[in-house]
Amino acid sequence: MGIRIIVSCLRASAVGLASLLIAGPSRGTVSDVASNGFTSKIDTHIAASPDKVYAALIEPARWWSSDHTYSGDAKNLHLEAKAGGCWCETLPDGGSVVHLMVVYVAPGKALRLRGALGPFQALGVAGALTWKLQPAAGGTDLSVTYALGGYNKDGFAELSQASDAVLTAQVGRLKKLIESRSPENH
Repeated sequence: MGIRIIVSCLRASAVGLASLLIAGPSRGTVSDVASNGFTSKIDTHIAASPDKVYAALIEPARWWSSDHTYSGDAKNLHLEAKAGGCWCETLPDGGSVVHLMVVYVAPGKALRLRGALGPFQALGVAGALTWKLQPAAGGTDLSVTYALGGYNKDGFAELSQASDAVLTAQVGRLKKLIESRSPENH
C-alpha cells in the first residue's frame, strides 16, 4: 500500500502545482535535498492578523485538501494545538491516522509538529513541520518549513518535489480560506 500512496503523491504533485499556480503568491522551494532527506520552505503573505491566521491554521479540516487525506474527506482532520497534541484523522470503521504530533505552540506566532506526512509514514524517516507567523504591513508573513530526514532506498529527489508541491498547494488553500472565506479556487 505504501508504494501506491507514493505513486499517488507523485501524480498528485501535478495537481498540487496547478493549485499553486491558481492560488497565487505562495512560493515553495526545496531548499536542499540529499540522499538522506530534504527541506522544503514555503513563504506567503496573508492579508489578516497573525491571530486570525493562527486560528485558521489550527483548523485543518477547513483548508486542507480532501485529496491529500487517507479518508478522502478533510472534515475528518483535527488538530489539538497543545504540546503533545495530535494532528489526526478519523477513518471509516473506527480507524485513525496520526499525521503529526504537536511539539511547540506559540499562539499567533508559531506552531511546530513532528512526524512523517502521507507517503513518508511507510519509510524510516522523521520530519519537523514549522509554521512561523510574523506581523507585516497589511497582515502576516507566513513561513512554513518541512525538514525530513532518514532512510529511503531511492533517495528523496523526486519525493521532495512532490511533497513541496502538495504543501505549497495546502498553504495556498489556507491563504485563500482566510482572504476569501473559501479554500477552493473559483
